[in-house]
Amino acid sequence: MKANLAVVMVAVAAIAAGRAMAQEAPKLAVAVIDVDQLVQNSAAGKESMTRLKKVQDEKVAERKKMTEDLQALQKQLEAQRATLSEAKVADLQKQIEDRGIALRRFDDDAQQQLEEAKRKELGALEKQLMPIIQELGREMKLQLIFNKFQSGLVFADESLDITDQVLRRFNTKVTK
Repeated sequence: MKANLAVVMVAVAAIAAGRAMAQEAPKLAVAVIDVDQLVQNSAAGKESMTRLKKVQDEKVAERKKMTEDLQALQKQLEAQRATLSEAKVADLQKQIEDRGIALRRFDDDAQQQLEEAKRKELGALEKQLMPIIQELGREMKLQLIFNKFQSGLVFADESLDITDQVLRRFNTKVTK
């Protein structure tokens, strides 16, 4: 009886071990890409960044002119305060205040416009990149592809990084 019990226990243990092995999760095929590197190093990304820099430079130049106009009024007020009537002093102070308000509004508007331009440019790049990433993922039989630095990922072995492959294919397809 004890021998039968031992055989049954060994059989149950073997069955349990077999089930545990059968229930093991399949190995995941995972990769990561560095989207920032794709934007900085791809031909289309460089073009997008050039367009964004142009918009930014225009805003900087416009702000510089507004600041210079404001400073000119302030200097005029300082230099002529003693010789101006109270009405003219009040008028210059009002102009200075109005231009200061206009400058702050310009800063807010420019910031929003730059953010919108960036969103548009990056959105257009994403529309071009996603089919390439998906195609490469299917070819490599990957189950997951993470954006290396924006996914919450804190570590990934460099062997999982397929950024260079995506970049080569993206540059090839976009320049055709």
